[in-house]
Amino acid sequence: MCKSKKSTNIINSTTTSRSMATESLKSTPPPPPPSSSSTSSFINPSSSTNKYPSPSSNNYPSTNASPTCSEASKSLSFSSKTSLSSLKDSLPENPHIYDFSEICKTTNNFLKKPFSSSSSSTSWRCSIRGKEVIIFQRKFRRQIGLPELQKKLLTICRSHHSSVIKLLGVSSPGNYNYLVYEYVHGANLATCLRNPQNSSYTVLSSWLSRMQIATDIAHGLDYIHHCSGLNSEFVHGRIKSSSILVTEDSLNAKICHFGTAELCGEIADSRNESSLSKNFGRSDSREMKFEGTTGYMAPEFQASGFVTQKCDVYAFGVVILELVSGEEALRYVFDKEGGVYKRISVIETAREVVAASEGELRKWVDMRLKDSYPVEVAEKMVLLGLECVDDDPEKRPHTGLIDVRVSKLYLKSKKWAGKFGLPTDFSVSLAPR
Repeated sequence: MCKSKKSTNIINSTTTSRSMATESLKSTPPPPPPSSSSTSSFINPSSSTNKYPSPSSNNYPSTNASPTCSEASKSLSFSSKTSLSSLKDSLPENPHIYDFSEICKTTNNFLKKPFSSSSSSTSWRCSIRGKEVIIFQRKFRRQIGLPELQKKLLTICRSHHSSVIKLLGVSSPGNYNYLVYEYVHGANLATCLRNPQNSSYTVLSSWLSRMQIATDIAHGLDYIHHCSGLNSEFVHGRIKSSSILVTEDSLNAKICHFGTAELCGEIADSRNESSLSKNFGRSDSREMKFEGTTGYMAPEFQASGFVTQKCDVYAFGVVILELVSGEEALRYVFDKEGGVYKRISVIETAREVVAASEGELRKWVDMRLKDSYPVEVAEKMVLLGLECVDDDPEKRPHTGLIDVRVSKLYLKSKKWAGKFGLPTDFSVSLAPR
């Protein structure tokens, strides 16, 4: 294709301009080396105390003149700086490595009244760096190298999900790890279902509120297993009703203790063939060894001491059955006739109910719901819970499928509630009754 005279002139003038710029560079002395302050400013733009020049500043070349190579380089450098700055501002907050002195100061040298306490951890509600937080003290199960700890911490702290309580950072002095989580106002699911002050009262008095809780947990657990960026092998290991926080007002569920097992050395990568790997048909199973909670432990975990994602599924199945029935995962009732304590498992009870007639299921559903729930959806939730607690881990559904099924049942419940004119939005107080 022939070029027109006009286009040829443009090409020639551009070539001339480039050659002039080259001559200008040759005659111009090299710029002085950048100072240390300017170097650090480029690496971390937000740390610089100088403001970037505005686009109307005289430092910018005229738009009517062709920029020289040095001017173009300056413009590119400025563009890179602003891009890095805007990118950093758009990213989630970087994880904190807290100094142990900060932990001691905010907990009054650990003399402050604990927020919660168990055989394996103690927590305090404090304020640190201007934020209200919960600090969990937990012992290392195995030593973690600094590079590994930094990598895991960066991944976990930059994971964001509305159904997972965010980890802000850690402090790791000696044999203990102090995990700093954001504080969210609410109460745990076990307390909401079984009010210690008044057993006949529950804030989760509607079927839709319980389906909302189940949906939130399913979303959060699926995110932890498959979307948190840890090679899709992340295991929570602490799914239970007391580790699920129900937020006040909105009654949404948030999973607590996200990343605790990873950062406390409770997980080890197993790349060699082992009996556990052979049983599960995979050679890259992730294993962790730590204590579990009675009533939520999968059979294979009790036998081997190692937990997998299917163990999380098992524990979630128990939580589903708790939501439907309102009962504890495992309890002991004194048998007056036999003079001994009788063990009652929510799993065994649910299996008996499903095997019996349809009327038994209606009797088993939490009476505080006052028979106001879609029976078909309740039946499907019980069956899903029983699938999750199957003794064979290979028969348990994965969290992605669970998430889809629970979400569909939630939408059916919402449609059912709208049909009868029941409220679909909740705002309540979790204050003691």
